[in-house]
Amino acid sequence: MSDTFSKIHLQYVFSVRDRECLLLPEWRNQLFEYISGIVRMKGQKPIITGGYYDHVHLFVGIKPDMPIPDLIRDVKNSSTNFIKENKLVRSNFSWQNGYGVFSYSQTQVRAVYDYILNQEAHHKKKTFKDEYTNFLDKFEVEYNERYLFDWIETPK
Repeated sequence: MSDTFSKIHLQYVFSVRDRECLLLPEWRNQLFEYISGIVRMKGQKPIITGGYYDHVHLFVGIKPDMPIPDLIRDVKNSSTNFIKENKLVRSNFSWQNGYGVFSYSQTQVRAVYDYILNQEAHHKKKTFKDEYTNFLDKFEVEYNERYLFDWIETPK
């Protein structure tokens, strides 16, 4: 072939360190827009960014030349600086070290988009712990629950 063609959809899921509920509704959407801007600046396609008090879902169309860990590293670093520079939290802010990343086909894009769009409603019924372990189970990712997170319950 004379060119490279691809369609890769990834959902990153990452949380605030110690699962603190620091992503407040007053400025959460501003953060999500900023994160989408980081993805665009890296030459990737943000599909939707959403989340709740203690975590973020980032759904992207990614080119095959973008290393998966590099994008999330840059998103976390830049968004941490954005939060600190704008004094959006009173305490020291950082993201949890790890993250989850899950791949989807073109036929699943709408369902994933809608799922992320409805995080507020979704988390009235399910904790982030349940949500995240469901992802790991659904994608058959082996894990030891002891090493996932420090579990602090999200406010309802």
